[in-house]
Amino acid sequence: MELPIDFQVKMQELLKDEYEAFIKSYEESKKQGLRVNPLKGSVDEFLEISPFQLEKIPWVQEGFFYNEEERPGKHPFHEAGVYYIQEPSAMAVGEMVDPKPGEKVLDLCAAPGGKTTHLAARMAQQGFLLANEIHPSRARILSQNIERLGIRNAVVTNETPKRLANRFPSFFDRILVDAPCSGEGMFRKDPEARAEWSLENVVNCSLRQIDILNDAASMLRPGGRLVYSTCTFSPEENEEVISQFINKNPHFDIEHVHAYEGFDHGRMAWVNEPAKHLDETLRLWPHHIQGEGHYIAVLRKKEGAEPSKRQYAETLTDQKKLKDYFQFAQENLHITPQGPFLLFGDHLYVVPEEMLSLKNLKVLRPGWHLGTMKKNRFEPSHALALSLKREEVKHYLSLNQDSREVRAYLRGEALQGAGPKGWYLIEVEGYAIGWGKLADGTLKNHFPKGLRWTGRE
Repeated sequence: MELPIDFQVKMQELLKDEYEAFIKSYEESKKQGLRVNPLKGSVDEFLEISPFQLEKIPWVQEGFFYNEEERPGKHPFHEAGVYYIQEPSAMAVGEMVDPKPGEKVLDLCAAPGGKTTHLAARMAQQGFLLANEIHPSRARILSQNIERLGIRNAVVTNETPKRLANRFPSFFDRILVDAPCSGEGMFRKDPEARAEWSLENVVNCSLRQIDILNDAASMLRPGGRLVYSTCTFSPEENEEVISQFINKNPHFDIEHVHAYEGFDHGRMAWVNEPAKHLDETLRLWPHHIQGEGHYIAVLRKKEGAEPSKRQYAETLTDQKKLKDYFQFAQENLHITPQGPFLLFGDHLYVVPEEMLSLKNLKVLRPGWHLGTMKKNRFEPSHALALSLKREEVKHYLSLNQDSREVRAYLRGEALQGAGPKGWYLIEVEGYAIGWGKLADGTLKNHFPKGLRWTGRE
């Protein structure tokens, strides 16, 4: 593997005697990980039917190493959102945020969604999760992953941190800033990160990170937790950013967090004016653990006054406009999803209770997408299917993970079925994967065209 020369020189100066072990780690293959999605079912339930050889990741409750040859991303379970494929070190970040059900949580730099979906799993569909991504194409991928994992309480925006900070002052209980960085920790798995790296880019990233961190800090309520993370080794983007921030913001402290075996601590000697307790931040090194490089700092905002006035989202109050939706629910569901309703064009959503007004912000997904209000009928969304369980629907069709039928369904083909006509939740081993609509013995396929498998997958 060809590493940038300037990077090698820099790391040799920083690590000294440790450098040889560090550089040798690049000769080893990268570690692959998946994180089971508890919104779909328990870890134990998944392990009973998992076709993969899995090994527990020590620092995350639902995380497992897997063999790359097994390709879990090409399995029907992936389409059903049963797990999220995520780099093992990155899973440590969500563990440090540790959100609770019912809290207000922000993931400020959220794409592609690995850490967002981890936070959502901890929140158990309760509370308000705002996932933001500044790049439009990446924001769309983020929204798709939130949908695939069946998350009901997330809002997706495509905004700058500054514009969000103006809308959400002192609002969130927990905030994650997984800051855009020079990507040194991903060199082993990402050739593009190696090609784009430069000493100049490291400096540019550090300046941008400080700005993002300042905006995030203004959105945290007094007493709240802010987690800053990067996937890079440079002190300029890690210890230096945190030290600058803490030294200028005395109402923030660095928190002590549990360091798992193999985790290292922030290096105070690498910074000119290290913040107090900087050595309580964490470094994950590829020569110490089975994972890539990461840095994590957990900060706590001291208690203080909170804004008293907030403008909440305007929601739909005219229940007559929802007649077709309620009829669909009565005919096809054992539950009727309720909450503050919002019509976003002709798309019907349930929005989180605590959501502030999103007027004039770029919003991709304002909550739980229930479906589309068509002329004199309601058509359920793929997002609704993926968020439901068997006991919540009146009709379902369960398929085996190795069956020809499940692959036919994922290719968009119609299936044969028997039973009352109407909407059927299609499952693979009990996990919802999409909708089918039965009439005259034929189950019309409603798996989204853009997600359909091609060829012999």
